[in-house]
Amino acid sequence: MSLPSIVFDLDGTLIDSAPDIHAASNAVLAEHGFAPLTLPQVRSFVGKGVPHLVHRLLEASEADPHGPLHTRMVADFTARYEEAVTLTALYPGVRGALEALALAGHPLGICTNKPIAPTMAVLRHFALDTLFDVVIGGDSLPVRKPDPQPLLKAHQVLGRVRMLYVGDSEVDAETAAAAGQPFLLYTEGYRKTPVVELPHAIAFSDYAMLPGIVSHFPWVTAAAD
Repeated sequence: MSLPSIVFDLDGTLIDSAPDIHAASNAVLAEHGFAPLTLPQVRSFVGKGVPHLVHRLLEASEADPHGPLHTRMVADFTARYEEAVTLTALYPGVRGALEALALAGHPLGICTNKPIAPTMAVLRHFALDTLFDVVIGGDSLPVRKPDPQPLLKAHQVLGRVRMLYVGDSEVDAETAAAAGQPFLLYTEGYRKTPVVELPHAIAFSDYAMLPGIVSHFPWVTAAAD
């Protein structure tokens, strides 16, 4: 049995992008005459794609989230955020864990609701783009997570029988369940639900733990036999 592929969410899982998303959100709000929102507010809106983010920004600003302003603000945010990596940071240990998993022979992928352009920009910024064999963004398919199709597409491209999915949020847990794939939960991201209430195979708080977790996962042990 070949080693399973490992697919990662991005925001809140590999990177803390909330500060850049917060800055871009407040800049767009200001352009349209709205007051700024706090970082915790905006962080709580992250995870379901840009249209959902803008919907929540308008709701928080007591504006109509279904009107024509939504479309304009989605376009404004997308244009402003496309190359915004000034404040974004990798979570500790991410680079070492990814390099160790790739070296061990696991094909790696990304499945995120972030649009593909800023996704690729942030991967290039941190020189991680060459580690991933497939990158699925929020606009790569007609649907986005928690629909299972983006994750299943990444699985198909990576071409392994087995897959592990690593994420941080309620959306990621729902996506993994819908796709019928084991979910590894990174506990230091953007989730709002207690860890014990999120369906997962294994939870971890430190990326130094991840290669060992993967190497002892039943599918991986069987593949190594």
